Amino acid sequence: MELTSTAFLVTLIAVTVLAVLLALLLWNRVPGPAPVRWTARVLMIGLCQLTAICVVAAWINGSFGLYASWDDLLGTGNGQDASAMTGPPVGRAKFTQGADGTLSTYVRGSHSKLAGQVIVWTPPAYDAPGADRTRFPVVVLLHGYPGTPRSWMDLGSMPGALERLVRLGEARPFILVMPEIHPGGVNTDCSDTPQRKIATWLARDVPDLVAKNFRTLPEPKGWGLMGVSTGAFCAAKLPLQYPKVFRAGAALDPDPLTGDAGVLADPGLRERNSPAWLVGHTKGADVGLFLATSAQDKESPPRQLADFARAARGTGVRVKTLVRPAGGHNFQTWSGMYPDALGWLSTELSPPAPAS
Repeated sequence: MELTSTAFLVTLIAVTVLAVLLALLLWNRVPGPAPVRWTARVLMIGLCQLTAICVVAAWINGSFGLYASWDDLLGTGNGQDASAMTGPPVGRAKFTQGADGTLSTYVRGSHSKLAGQVIVWTPPAYDAPGADRTRFPVVVLLHGYPGTPRSWMDLGSMPGALERLVRLGEARPFILVMPEIHPGGVNTDCSDTPQRKIATWLARDVPDLVAKNFRTLPEPKGWGLMGVSTGAFCAAKLPLQYPKVFRAGAALDPDPLTGDAGVLADPGLRERNSPAWLVGHTKGADVGLFLATSAQDKESPPRQLADFARAARGTGVRVKTLVRPAGGHNFQTWSGMYPDALGWLSTELSPPAPAS
């Protein structure tokens, strides 16, 4: 059971309620002399307090993304060597149906040699009568760091938020793809480094996996990204680096667009993987970017969006910005940006179409 999953939190709540009920039922039924009875009662009180503390801790962790997984919490697995990562290849991926309508798999990419979880959701129109030859546009959702693909469901109201917009006619029925953005627990701002090729994982292995198993529109006209925080940084940079894969990216409260020295220490590598540098070195690519933040977000200040828009002038990269008057660096703010971001992506990406 995943650390950040709703199922884990619900289980903890159930255990807490059970502990309280057992304490009430057994309080006056403990046999033995007085010291034994009082010791048992103290232990019951301690168990009730411990389970309640675990519920609060799990809720805080889920709300603020302090620890993304059990490995993250326990400090294990972060140093995993990319060459030692195991998992079935993309061609032999097996998807498991989830109770929430998603399909999940764990694969090892043939290009990056990285392995990670990928969750896919198809819209109701995908399985509608007569749609068996229709191909659909894809939006890759990139979570923050720390975080997991399930952050989009557990905290980000997906895919329900997209379904509501589709019913209102404000967004296209996209296939949603939620991959890990730091396989093995190592964050590189979705960049290829000598040790880990995470950009390759996201721009080659994940698209290969999805295109092999689902009816998708051809790249790049049918492929876009939407990310939050660190994932937003990635959503801004990957279309610039891989314009033949992604046509558009929507970045909600992106991390500093010049790069993070705490993530990529090499200044040259950091610069070449920053959206601020890439936009000035992308000429003639059919790429659109949507950048959004709030006036109150100190981690993603509005001025960096204005600076980026100025740097994009004359490059041919289409840039749209949005600054909301209020909001923090959290899913409550980001979900309020969905209508603008997904509506914009619907204008950038091609609509569902019959297979040619």
